[in-house]
Amino acid sequence: MYLLGIDVGTQGARAIIVDLQGRVHAEASSAFPAEQLLSEPGRFEQDPGVWRQALFGAVSEAVAAFSQAGNPAETITALSVTSTSGTLCLVDEKGQPLGTAMMYSDLRASAVAEEVQAAGAALADKLGTRFNASFALSKLCWLMGHEPERVNGARWFLSPADLVNGWLSGAWGRTDWASALKWGYDVVDLCWPEFISRKLGLPGVKFPAVQAPGSVLGHVSAEAAAHTGLSTRTLVVAGATDGVASQLASGAVTPGDWNSTLGTTLVIKGVSEVLLRDPLGRIYSHRHPDGYWLPGGASSTGADCLAQRFEAQRLSELNNRALQSSPTDLVIYPLMRRGERFPFFAPEATGFALGETDDEVVYYAAHLEGLGYVERLSYEVLQTLGASVGDTLYVAGGGTHSPAGLQIRADILGRRLRVPEVPSGAMGAAILAARGCAFASLAEAAASMIRYRQVVEPRDAYRSAYQQRYQRFIVACRQRGYLP
Repeated sequence: MYLLGIDVGTQGARAIIVDLQGRVHAEASSAFPAEQLLSEPGRFEQDPGVWRQALFGAVSEAVAAFSQAGNPAETITALSVTSTSGTLCLVDEKGQPLGTAMMYSDLRASAVAEEVQAAGAALADKLGTRFNASFALSKLCWLMGHEPERVNGARWFLSPADLVNGWLSGAWGRTDWASALKWGYDVVDLCWPEFISRKLGLPGVKFPAVQAPGSVLGHVSAEAAAHTGLSTRTLVVAGATDGVASQLASGAVTPGDWNSTLGTTLVIKGVSEVLLRDPLGRIYSHRHPDGYWLPGGASSTGADCLAQRFEAQRLSELNNRALQSSPTDLVIYPLMRRGERFPFFAPEATGFALGETDDEVVYYAAHLEGLGYVERLSYEVLQTLGASVGDTLYVAGGGTHSPAGLQIRADILGRRLRVPEVPSGAMGAAILAARGCAFASLAEAAASMIRYRQVVEPRDAYRSAYQQRYQRFIVACRQRGYLP
């Protein structure tokens, strides 16, 4: 039995075919053309037609490679799709997109988001979150005010994953509850709340029916099979947002498990038996396919500080030498732009450095440490909100390519770090596909399919030194008003 995971992101589409032990048998990707990636300040749109071309290109290439290796397409039992969260797609009754998609990062709905928050305050309090411009529901309200003909002409309001599932199965008007969260779906009582139609005036019949991630949506259609080489026997299984899928691929799937993904930004997601509510709105929670909760938050800091402050050709050498200079006597908060959202909410926050050095290696190591301090504070904040955090963290993202960074983070956090072999959204989608047809729970699917390439243990000899430096970081944040 084989599974196909598909990830349609902001840069392109990726397809991966794996077996029930998580071994990769074929994979392919198709990048969007450069002009698809252009955006204006506050405005970010993409053409779903480009998504479709990249999707079919990646899937057909992966299926062809799989078949050439002697594996019939009929042995791909199920597929699942992941894509961006909060992106708005409108389609007609035949599934044809009506104009471009408003991407998750489009900020034009910032003002109207306050109206959505006021209308949905009860739900926001219930879920422990806050509506903002990243929510598809806010974007839909903005579009109703600026292009009502598009909204009125639509048959379905969909996420990108819903659109892809429609292309693959021919069935429309279905979504998963991870993708539905930023559309205003009530993931506690599993229903569309009344305020969407009663207070916002949006037609409820145009919102899709909601299913659990990992549940079956249908089969690959004859048309999609002709485009991709897939079999019409292959099940199409409900997926999840890219963030949720990447978390699942890391191995953070049972209560107490947490994943840190260090890329351009630091994103932290975990599993909780209870819904965590944050009155400051720093986190929000998806619903776990097996009934738990998936709380998480995203910092404005991340590994982009390394890309912006150090020459690319120097990074390999700096990584190789960083451990020789740690712990450093510098304390850096590596925020590269104004404003922080997690582990504290401070719109006016700016980065800082305590101490000086002329040594580039020390300066680099101090940035790795600064990322570790932010990560440690994030987990401490989550614990104050009621989260249970185990002694092992599952880590992913570009930050895992730095052995020094991994060791420094483990030392600062005082926790073991596990690095999965394939920590991608496409792999998470494949795990959800397996959950839909081969395993009784997500934990069973993950235990069978996730393989680890590295385990990093914290070094006890560095515990005291990093505790002292971390406290300096906390004091500096308090002095600036970032923390109470």
